[in-house]
Amino acid sequence: MKKLFTLVALLAVFLGAKAEWVEVYSIDYSQKTAFPFYVMGYVPEWVDGVMTDYGAQYGYKTDAEMDDFTGGTEVGTVTTEGGTVYHKVQLDNPAWHQYFIADGIKTEIDGSYKVTAMAKASEQVTVNVNMGWGWGEGQQAGGSVTIGTEWAEVEWEYSGIGGTSCNLVAQPGGSTATIEWKWLKVTHNAKPAKPVVWQEWLTSDGQPIIPDVEHTNKYMGDAETAWPAWATEGNPNGVWKGDQTGLICAWGKTKGRNLGENFKGDGEGYNPFPADITTDPDDPTNHVFVVHGAVADTEGDPSAWDNQFWIQSPKSWKAGETLKISFRYKCSKESVKTGTQIHKQNPSEYLIWHAIGDITFTNEWQTFDDTMTMGDDMAGGWSIAFNLNANDKDAIDFFFDNLSWQSMKLEEGYFLAGCNTETGLEYDLDNAVPFADEDGDFVATVGEAGKKDTYVNQVMISTVCGNDAQFKANTLKPSGSITNDPDNWMDYTAVTNSKLNLPGSGVWKVYLDTAYDAMAFEMLEGEEKEAVDIVTNATEIKIEAVEREYTADEAEAAGVETPENPGNTWDNQFFLYSNRNLKPGEVTVLEFDYKATGPAKSSAAFQGIVAGNPDYITGAFSLEGDDAFDTEVKHYKKELTMPAKKWDGAAVDAVTYMTFDLACIKEANTYTFTNIKWYLKDDELNTAGQTLENLINETGEANFAIKIGAGTNPVPMGIENVAAKGAKTSTAIYNLAGQRVANSFKGIVVKDGKKFVK
Repeated sequence: MKKLFTLVALLAVFLGAKAEWVEVYSIDYSQKTAFPFYVMGYVPEWVDGVMTDYGAQYGYKTDAEMDDFTGGTEVGTVTTEGGTVYHKVQLDNPAWHQYFIADGIKTEIDGSYKVTAMAKASEQVTVNVNMGWGWGEGQQAGGSVTIGTEWAEVEWEYSGIGGTSCNLVAQPGGSTATIEWKWLKVTHNAKPAKPVVWQEWLTSDGQPIIPDVEHTNKYMGDAETAWPAWATEGNPNGVWKGDQTGLICAWGKTKGRNLGENFKGDGEGYNPFPADITTDPDDPTNHVFVVHGAVADTEGDPSAWDNQFWIQSPKSWKAGETLKISFRYKCSKESVKTGTQIHKQNPSEYLIWHAIGDITFTNEWQTFDDTMTMGDDMAGGWSIAFNLNANDKDAIDFFFDNLSWQSMKLEEGYFLAGCNTETGLEYDLDNAVPFADEDGDFVATVGEAGKKDTYVNQVMISTVCGNDAQFKANTLKPSGSITNDPDNWMDYTAVTNSKLNLPGSGVWKVYLDTAYDAMAFEMLEGEEKEAVDIVTNATEIKIEAVEREYTADEAEAAGVETPENPGNTWDNQFFLYSNRNLKPGEVTVLEFDYKATGPAKSSAAFQGIVAGNPDYITGAFSLEGDDAFDTEVKHYKKELTMPAKKWDGAAVDAVTYMTFDLACIKEANTYTFTNIKWYLKDDELNTAGQTLENLINETGEANFAIKIGAGTNPVPMGIENVAAKGAKTSTAIYNLAGQRVANSFKGIVVKDGKKFVK
């Protein structure tokens, strides 16, 4: 009874706990003596323990880059923590620059993070800082921070993170200000996690861990049992057993040893071998694994992996799985930093450049004990590879002991969880509903009949349950728009952190056909949106665009001097506002008629809210080629999916309006838009001239605004009389659509007939 009471008490504490900011990463730059990160063309310098960016007027070049460099004067050299020497040059013209300020930050899928740093600058400067989990499109979350001229703590935040290991890249761009950094920390807005059970994959009992695999050796990473004969027979240096890699937990490679055709068959190489077992140099009663490294003298970067060590798993791991890794380690030198990667089943078969971060060995035993979540780019990984010569090319002995792999035990199957973005009902992923077999299909229902406070309008479907981050990392997404129709089967695929918007708020039943990877949806009770006729706003919007200045490129092409304030494509604009904030993933249709007084083109973009603030999001489409403006009226129709990510990868809260750049050509022109329709997409309804929602009004000008000329603000159409209704002392403020907003509203507002930015 006591145990039961304790469990209930623990669960009560867990379920009642609220999210709080928990530190997940910190770096004190004063503990470093030189730049410790990967160099992206710019090298911050160390001055009295402070990481110092001397601005865009300086560049940093390798020996090879200096051979052809003519754009500046060398003023010294800078050496990184890894020992690489760069020539510091004062540039003839400032150059855009960026650099790491943190790396190896452990993050959760869809997590929210706050960065705090101690910094100052020679003049106030705003620095873009991306939090990235990869280098592809959409693999960075954008942010910025303003740094003043006195030492002060500065903060900025990120949300919607899509990876499990992140870096921070500061981008001062072309700023010539000197920026100094003392320290930095990252905190996570974390809800206390449900207790986790771990499965040990290295055991000391000699029993099989993987079904149907008979172990000839105790698969325990303590090096107390010698390798079986098959692992070393016939070759004193060890032989390659590619089909039995899962039975060896520690592999080594030494330059000059075990030479032969390597496992990929692309020429001679140094094959890995079961790591040597030797007596612990600090304890004659203990045995450890060792790599007796040779001098790393391969030309170029490959010298980093002239000598390697692998901690091998007995199985591969899929994306989203969380592993606990632990081991003891030391080396024969005072301090050596190594890099780690994820490799495939065969040791030395590279998969991805990152794993558990850089590991610094010393001549004293240390213990590594931490978790690692396999990202999408790590799926199929089998081992952690240590590049033993990443920063030191000497012949060094590296020792390892007590190797351990553990994986998070989770419920597997199919699980459904819901939320309501309108009422504030939040996801409870720990208590997601499992799908059950019903006449050959898997079904699950979320929401309770007769209880409106349980109605949902968004769901997540996952293949695992028991941990929030794992749930989000293993979600499913249908191929089309969701409808209230159990016969409308849509193919689905695995997509990280997929949140599915439903066409109504209520009790929803979801069907899965796992044999064909298909799903369907049915509302059992609730408030489905009713179809309405698609409306056309026939207002004629005329933008008498003025001629703008040359852009820098245009001036160069024309052989004229670049203007002091070069022109931009957005110097003339048309603004189209939605009646409400549009959610990421919503699919809409936009139609309009358009013409101009002469040939021209335009680009359209989404604008909205990111991290609670108004922001440019990304391009939507362009009117060019056959769609370009001409003197004859044309009709345009396009499906638009609201983006979930900003151009730099930051998560989008909402899309609020669209902008059309009408200064793509330099000359003055008059642009006309009319017969505008903007509505939710639904093929069946749209074909019948209906939609679930119109996104602009049928009449009036509240959805439109115009901007004419560089340096001007948008002028809302039909808003002229808003301020005139009150006295000059009125506190009422309005957005550009003429709608009254609260004092907390951020963006361009109108007060007493004047526009300003809040």
